[in-house]
Amino acid sequence: MKDNVGIGIIGTGFARKVQIPAFLAAKNCEIISVASGSLTNAQTTADEFGIGHFTDNWRETGSHDNVDLVCITTPPNLHKEMTLFALEHGKHVLCEKPMAMNVAEAHEMMDAAKGKSLLALIDHELRFQPGRQKAFEMLRSGGIGKIRHAKYIFQAPHRGDPNLPWNWWSDIGQGGGALGAINSHIIDSFHWFLGTEISSVFCQLQTHIKERRDASGQTLPVTTDDEANMLLRFADSDLTRDATGIVSVSMTEGPRYKNRIEFYGNDGAMRIDHRGDLFTTKAGEDDWREIDVEMGKIVEGVADTGFSRGFMNFAPEIIKAIREGRTAIENAAAFEDGLKIQKILDAARESNATNCTVIL
Repeated sequence: MKDNVGIGIIGTGFARKVQIPAFLAAKNCEIISVASGSLTNAQTTADEFGIGHFTDNWRETGSHDNVDLVCITTPPNLHKEMTLFALEHGKHVLCEKPMAMNVAEAHEMMDAAKGKSLLALIDHELRFQPGRQKAFEMLRSGGIGKIRHAKYIFQAPHRGDPNLPWNWWSDIGQGGGALGAINSHIIDSFHWFLGTEISSVFCQLQTHIKERRDASGQTLPVTTDDEANMLLRFADSDLTRDATGIVSVSMTEGPRYKNRIEFYGNDGAMRIDHRGDLFTTKAGEDDWREIDVEMGKIVEGVADTGFSRGFMNFAPEIIKAIREGRTAIENAAAFEDGLKIQKILDAARESNATNCTVIL
């Protein structure tokens, strides 16, 4: 068994807020290197967390001799190149979602990982919330019967502020927008919870804030969506029968953050809120009943959106798997899952462009 796992971080946004603190809270690992397109950001992050190596050349991190795992937390247009480089240098990979810019890129990434004794993971950390894992078990034990309908509502009002600066999130060329950032998590949640795949999608994308100023004060067009709504059908499975789904995602709606998934079965319903709070109701009852579940730990000083609760549980599982020489983690999203999600994202964009339902 490997004593310590060396971690290389590419990107200083989500990684700095959540991933690095979560890894440092785990045992038997060390952050070896951090890379950013801004050398200042890399150095500031290194200084904050006592990381020995920092750089503005991500290839130095991806090929560092003491790095075992490369965490890619950059805009999606960089995921493929960075992933292929890391795999070529024998590194385990944890790639942020969405996996890639399109299905072709996701296929190339998945093919590159095949046959290698390496972890190839997509960071769908919400799977590791204790409440979601409890819900996963309850669904499989017949807690609400066969699923007829699934509903997901996500609201984060901060991008409704027109003074929020233009950055990669506003640029379709870099893979920004709500569909890739948020709907990818939602698609993964449906796939994982229901043990099935989406069979058709109708999608409507909208851009409410159409211009933003960049760091220099120049006004630029926003080419990405800040609202992404979907109507879905699911393939039949052990848990689903002729099931439908609806998704409402907005980065501009208030008054407060909401991240809620609901399942409706022939014997009852289930609801999971953003922290993993779990509620059920039986057919004929008129209110939700809360199920007692462990909420898990959070990263202190970060808004409790639920994501850090998931990653705090995910991080030690990654370390354990690498130390034990495993190439899979129970409940973790692998590159194969990322590809399935990417197919739905591509279909959603096609649906929005044609105003038609896309059958998969």
